[in-house]
Amino acid sequence: MAKAKVHQTCHISELDTLFPCPSPPPTVLSPPRYPGASPEAVAALRYVLTDNHTKYHIFHNDLRYHNHTTHHALALYAVGASGSLIEQFYKQESASQRPVVESPEAITKENFIEHLSHENFYGAYITFFIEAIEEKGVSATLEEYIFSEKYNFVEGRDASTQPVMLSRFLGALFHALIHVGHGTEFGMMGMVAEGLAMASVHEPILLPPSLFEHGSTTAVKEATTRLSSLCLNTKIPIAPPQLAQPQRNHAFSIIAKIMQDSEFAPKEMKRHVSDIDGLLSEHGANIWRHTEQWTVDVSQPGEIERKMEECFWTTTLLYAIGGWSKDVGFTADFFLMHLVTSSLFLPSLLSYLPQNSQVLLLRTYFASTVTWWILRGSPRLDIQGFLDATSSPPSSAGTVANPFLNLVQSAIMHPNDHMVKIQRAFAHFSSLYGARPKGYFKGTELEGAEALDGSLFLRAAGFTEEYMNQGAKLWSQKEFSVSD
Repeated sequence: MAKAKVHQTCHISELDTLFPCPSPPPTVLSPPRYPGASPEAVAALRYVLTDNHTKYHIFHNDLRYHNHTTHHALALYAVGASGSLIEQFYKQESASQRPVVESPEAITKENFIEHLSHENFYGAYITFFIEAIEEKGVSATLEEYIFSEKYNFVEGRDASTQPVMLSRFLGALFHALIHVGHGTEFGMMGMVAEGLAMASVHEPILLPPSLFEHGSTTAVKEATTRLSSLCLNTKIPIAPPQLAQPQRNHAFSIIAKIMQDSEFAPKEMKRHVSDIDGLLSEHGANIWRHTEQWTVDVSQPGEIERKMEECFWTTTLLYAIGGWSKDVGFTADFFLMHLVTSSLFLPSLLSYLPQNSQVLLLRTYFASTVTWWILRGSPRLDIQGFLDATSSPPSSAGTVANPFLNLVQSAIMHPNDHMVKIQRAFAHFSSLYGARPKGYFKGTELEGAEALDGSLFLRAAGFTEEYMNQGAKLWSQKEFSVSD
């Protein structure tokens, strides 16, 4: 008997459930909404989300470039853009999208692993995850299909056929994490289902099986709340205390050790630029040897918040200071930019996870960000040179009341959809950590880190604005020059 094909469409009432009015952020560490919300903006946003869901595939070409029209629409909404502007950008961007593809058959628990990586099953995976979320809730669905050992390493399977769903979730420049992160930030079950389906059709990258061994972290296993609800699960806000700063195994120290490791010298890494499979095949064990020293000890109060903050600083450091050199100045790198934009969703994602999975997400996310920095040639981090090049942040010049408002306003109108995403991230990081003083990172092993303060986020945003308003207004995908 012929297998029934699966259509990527929904009844209108189901679309209303998948893409409701945006909910407030799940924690105080998630980015807040800017003023400017209106019924028209909500209507435009929901139109974009539902229209995209029913009409377009997650990859907009055969090279597997991602369709992130919804990311742009949600970012615009978050910073107060008008409904007409949200619709205007969607009209431009949807013109280049691929139409939906009918899946050859339905995805079930029995054939779930069999069709991983197959992009023509994207629609079927969406249906599968919608049903899973309706039955179990978002938290339990994430826990089972992304963080459980069952859907990552199955005893008896060889390495090439392992499901490794966490790897797929983090792979392809974090796009599935970003997509699901939008769902958890805005309360959109449809975005969560789409993001999990996206992860399912991604190709995997290497992660060590030891991550999923019992007792591999010091975290105490928490039970996941399993709610059979169409709404996202209840969130517990994470308070943003003024954290003490123990420097033992700080993320900056791990970066410093990698920079000192001759195996990762820029000239050595040059041959692996844009070849993540080759890099991990040859150097993956050593990358993990370094990054597993970045421990997450949840017996320490505030540890999850502290390690999340380290991720914000590290992604900004690798993008902004890694993108600067005294010879060339600043280059806004396309790949390193995604480190920043993906880290913005850590608070919203972590708020839905039990403690063991919070630890697992943080550790694997950090390892993945380091891997992308190495893949880009381990660009050197001349902290003092970078700071000297921006010795007077715009806010200290006295000419602008709040420079971030101007930067975000400019990003809203920028033709490149990633601009509003990265400037929203820098603005949020600045709101959380802009008051960190010089000396905050004293004691890490990264040379020059003691000179950093909370102005890093404004400096990074300013450099990005300047670079992206030149010439073609495009992110750079060129190799960084190698000087050592």
